[in-house]
Amino acid sequence: MKHRRRIVVIVIALLVVAGAAVVYNLFVVKHMPDEKDIAGSRPPQEAKGGKGGGRAVPVEIFIADYERIDDGINVSGTLLPNETVDIASETSGKIDRIFFQEGSRVKGGAVLVKVNDDDLQAQFKRAQFQATMLKEKLDRSRILLEKDAISREAFDQVETDYNVLMADIQLLKVRIDKTEIKAPFDGVIGFRQVAQGSYLQPGTLVARLVDESILKLEFSFPEHYYGVMTVGTDVAFSIQDETGFYSPDIHRARIYAIDPQTDRLHQIVARALYDNTSYRLLPGMMTKITIGRKSGNYIQIPTEAIVPLQEGMKVWVVRDGKAVSQPVETGLRKESRISVVKGLVEGDSVIITGLLQLKEGATVQIN
Repeated sequence: MKHRRRIVVIVIALLVVAGAAVVYNLFVVKHMPDEKDIAGSRPPQEAKGGKGGGRAVPVEIFIADYERIDDGINVSGTLLPNETVDIASETSGKIDRIFFQEGSRVKGGAVLVKVNDDDLQAQFKRAQFQATMLKEKLDRSRILLEKDAISREAFDQVETDYNVLMADIQLLKVRIDKTEIKAPFDGVIGFRQVAQGSYLQPGTLVARLVDESILKLEFSFPEHYYGVMTVGTDVAFSIQDETGFYSPDIHRARIYAIDPQTDRLHQIVARALYDNTSYRLLPGMMTKITIGRKSGNYIQIPTEAIVPLQEGMKVWVVRDGKAVSQPVETGLRKESRISVVKGLVEGDSVIITGLLQLKEGATVQIN
């Protein structure tokens, strides 16, 4: 009985398996697409290209075009004197006379202050008398030496005494000359800090001398203008008028020196010379300087398209469906655009994405 029941269970199981196979063939296999259908439904493979034979690189492009821009910025600056010096005494003594008027123009070499030198003059006269006597003694000794009337040692002693005295006289001349305080260059003398009859000590300030015939315009500009602002570049500036606003009158100066490094704010300091022989401007005036004011049409591309190189810069452009590197020279940079002054023409397709995947001659797919 148990054996018969087991046979029945096995037969039922076989029937279930057979039924499942029939259902699979009728409803699953019948509706599955064949390999040809699968192959036909697949998208065509992207074309191979480039030296490496890889797939086409998907990129985005920017069509180079001219844009009218204004490259200029305004910065503040200060006018400095060409030369300025604090006139000070090199000697001590009482002031005998003051020869300058405050705020007047003086010539280089002009005597500004005379310090009493009576004691030095007395020493100088005495030394001159001694020199005359020693000179006569030296001449007689030379004659006696030729006749072997005195020894060579005695003659050398007289000659040495004479030379030492002449050196003392020269030193006295220098000390006397220092009692005359002179202007080292042409300029305007400022307020005097001493009075006639006062006693000077070495280093005592007498007045300040300023040369304002040429002014130095000192200003700072952003570091990305370094290629535009160079030695020899002309800059335009204006100063405040009586209303407190900057005057429309434009003055021009020429850059003669640029600091070789930037400051912590990435600013570069430059100085320009301004011919002030008309004495229209004064040292210390604040100025507004216009840098790179060039309005016009320039080819502009996104900054991310630029690839820096050791010897310059380049961009990738699309030509006949291939990626080609193109060296460029750039101008001023804005926040998202940069001017290209050489290397691109209007209508060039400049690649702006996928730059790291590009190789020379690689096939590209423009999205």
